[in-house]
Amino acid sequence: MYDAFLTIVSRISDLMWGPWTMIFIAFVSVYLTIRSRFFQVSNFSYIMRSTFGRMFDRSGDANRQRMTPFQATTTSLAGTVGMGNMAGVATALSLGGPGAIFWMWVLAFFGMITKAAEVTLGVHYRDVDEQGHVHGGPMFYIRKALGWNFLAVLFSIGVAINCFFSSSLLQAHTVGRAFNASYGINPYLVTGIMAVITAAVAIGGVRRIGRFCEALVPFMTVTYLIGGLIVVIANAEQLPGLLSEIVSYAFAPAPAVGGFAGATVMLAIQFGMARGMLSNEAGLGTAPMVHANAETPHPFRQGLWGAAEVFVDTTLVCTITAFVILSTGVLANGNSGIEMLLDAFASFYTPELANAFVSIAILTFCLSTQIGFFVYFETAIVSLFGETVFRYVKWTYFLPGVVFAGITNVDQLWALANISVAASALPNLVALLLLSGVFMKLMKDYMSGTNRFATAITDRNRQYVRISGQ
Repeated sequence: MYDAFLTIVSRISDLMWGPWTMIFIAFVSVYLTIRSRFFQVSNFSYIMRSTFGRMFDRSGDANRQRMTPFQATTTSLAGTVGMGNMAGVATALSLGGPGAIFWMWVLAFFGMITKAAEVTLGVHYRDVDEQGHVHGGPMFYIRKALGWNFLAVLFSIGVAINCFFSSSLLQAHTVGRAFNASYGINPYLVTGIMAVITAAVAIGGVRRIGRFCEALVPFMTVTYLIGGLIVVIANAEQLPGLLSEIVSYAFAPAPAVGGFAGATVMLAIQFGMARGMLSNEAGLGTAPMVHANAETPHPFRQGLWGAAEVFVDTTLVCTITAFVILSTGVLANGNSGIEMLLDAFASFYTPELANAFVSIAILTFCLSTQIGFFVYFETAIVSLFGETVFRYVKWTYFLPGVVFAGITNVDQLWALANISVAASALPNLVALLLLSGVFMKLMKDYMSGTNRFATAITDRNRQYVRISGQ
């Protein structure tokens, strides 16, 4: 029964992530890139200066129900820098070969402007109630600007499913499996503690989530990058060869080596783009739900943070993971997921140190992802059923990881995560394409310094006033 279910899920996943999906994702990203005149390239230094260069800006502290721009970014990064950067990259390599990394990079390059667009629109169309509570995201700009309630509902359902499987279940399960393999700790104990910590932070509201992520995410990201960079530098002589493999196997089949079964070009594209989107979430539509909570003077200014996120998540963190695995040669061992990454670090550090480093990285990455995703879960449920229903169902978010902790084989449930990603990404990408004119007006408005549309952000519910020429 379970195997039959997984077979059906796998086929649906393959169908939803088929060639036409890849073409559509690429088209929207390339279209936005060309229409913005390659903004992420010509203004890359400006993006970094305007975001991480202002990371200690405390201008949002005056509003206790909002996040600062940096808190919104770290919370969004908490949802992206997680299992996808570690086990997800390892899975992409084991199924798609080295060429999958090339397609991750391609998606990240074009995805910078895609994420900037969705964050900008998410802030522009957000709702603020009389108590100052903020809700925003694709479901809001789909409803307000396009009037397509069905598409908004489909997006919300996809997000809710994604929260249950790729965040609550798979994140916690990965941590439980890692600590069980390294130290023999009962996975139910590990996932139970994670659920308690997640609930303690998440139930405190967006400001508590923002403060937690602001403290944890930069520390865990820098620590992981340094630990991985040491391994890469120690194997520096392998870099020219692995770079050659990444590029060449992006356009040619990767041969079988050892336990690696080989991969076709289509598999490299499929797993590279699917895992890339699952990791940096550019075009997925989740980030706008967090960024809508930011105290910001203009929608596009917050959109710049979205572009910076993609660079950090994929170009830095995912690349380090890929280089660690490929430079140590563990792809040929035949393992997959987090076990492959453990093999890679154990080939350089002592097994004890490798286990400790990877286990702590997994714990912090996955815990922060669970906490960050609670904002997405809340926004999706409120959009579907309202605040009252959410008060009763919010506790279900913390259960899947604990319930499934003892089941050893859940890797195939990644297919469910892929389905939910596609179910939310496709409606969002349609909306981004149709609202690209609004995004361009907001971008030009901010970059020119006129700020004509900054007044569209108010502290009460508002109906969207159509921008002329939309």
